[in-house]
Amino acid sequence: MLVRGFPAQAFDTNCYVVAPGQGEQCVVVDPGIGVEQQLDDLLREHRLQPVAVLLTHGHLDHTFSVTPVCGAKGIPAFIHPHDRDQLADPAKYLSPQAGAIFGGRLEWTEPGDVRLLDPAVPLELAGLRISVDLAPGHTAGSVVFRLPGDGEDSESAAPLLLSGDVLFAGSVGRCDLPGGSWAAMQTSLREVILPMADETVVLPGHGPSTTIGRERVSNPYLQDLAGPPASRGL
Repeated sequence: MLVRGFPAQAFDTNCYVVAPGQGEQCVVVDPGIGVEQQLDDLLREHRLQPVAVLLTHGHLDHTFSVTPVCGAKGIPAFIHPHDRDQLADPAKYLSPQAGAIFGGRLEWTEPGDVRLLDPAVPLELAGLRISVDLAPGHTAGSVVFRLPGDGEDSESAAPLLLSGDVLFAGSVGRCDLPGGSWAAMQTSLREVILPMADETVVLPGHGPSTTIGRERVSNPYLQDLAGPPASRGL
């Protein structure tokens, strides 16, 4: 399996490309602000043909280039139904920092072919089997994508988690934007993230890669969830 990523020009949002190998079909994950040229260079270098764009959630720093990428390649974009509205009107969900950058002058056209993710049905794309887990908290429709390790080389032998803005190295996604919920994030961390195998390689939406095992012992937001939640109420 071939996995490559690079940060976008703004917000350091990681864009990823995943393929079975060189010269094959691939999926693109979270094409952020100004990634088109870098993405084209990467695809050309590895002779890859994209068949879909996968979105971990609807925030603009992860979706800004989805329409030009999908339009140029003639491919669909996949997003969870709970975040579908963000592709129609992303300005409603901007953080104050992002709003200041765009200055209220966001020109936006959603992709022509938008398909809805169903966590009950794994994706079969580009020769890959990709599991989808709903993990709300950062947004209502945040998802993580899981791929099994192929066991063929050190680069991709371990299971892979594309965690979006759910889990970072040493931290988790903010929950104070529209659609965010700290209670939902805690549930997602406890029920979706913590059960994963320690060797799972985490490719987050921002920052460096990590592993579930490393985060289990060092990430304060996961350590606080290691046991059952404290009893409250009657």
